[in-house]
Amino acid sequence: MIASERAGKSGSNMDGDRGLGSTEFAAAEKELVAEVLAGRVERFYELVKPCERLVFITAQEILQNEADAEEVAQEAVLKAFRNLRLFRGESKFSTWLYRITVNEARMRLRKRREVSLDELMEADDAEETTYAPLQLADWREIPGQALEQRELQTQLAAAVASLPDNYREVLVLRDINGLSIAETAEALSLSLPNVKTRLLRARLMLRDSFIAQCSGSTRGAVGKGRK
Repeated sequence: MIASERAGKSGSNMDGDRGLGSTEFAAAEKELVAEVLAGRVERFYELVKPCERLVFITAQEILQNEADAEEVAQEAVLKAFRNLRLFRGESKFSTWLYRITVNEARMRLRKRREVSLDELMEADDAEETTYAPLQLADWREIPGQALEQRELQTQLAAAVASLPDNYREVLVLRDINGLSIAETAEALSLSLPNVKTRLLRARLMLRDSFIAQCSGSTRGAVGKGRK
């Protein structure tokens, strides 16, 4: 099951569940934080519940390993609880938690691959200058209804997994988790222009990879049919 499918089953977000406007929501969230810090620790789950599934999805899409993602998601929530006094309320709690999750996932990647984050970020410039997207007018070459088919969902998940880490992070937070550009920038400690650039390139790379996989499957199916 791909991340977007999981997200659809995770329920509505905190804003929708409570029917609050952004100002009321922020006030309610600050009140919850204050109560937890005052000793009502059982209310911490109310902060985490609306975004806990997307925390796991974020970790899963970065790490591409369910067991590691479970551990990272748990560690991110624990770290958020231990450091709740550091949450200043300048953004949503969920955005702050996503940022912790991304950092934890990055650290796990460093340990797994023995590659430093600095090296990954340095590779970004080279990727941006060498990648040449396919010259297609838009996404209409991919029928929307085809995405509902299980086989193509698997191919789409594989295409997402094939993206370089720094592009996949932006795509996951913005297009799968539904964060705004500003929230994505904050979660990844990037500038707004950098997020927009990476997001555009990630979408192009995802499109091209997905089309290539679909084309390969189509050729394979035709070959089998001729035998």
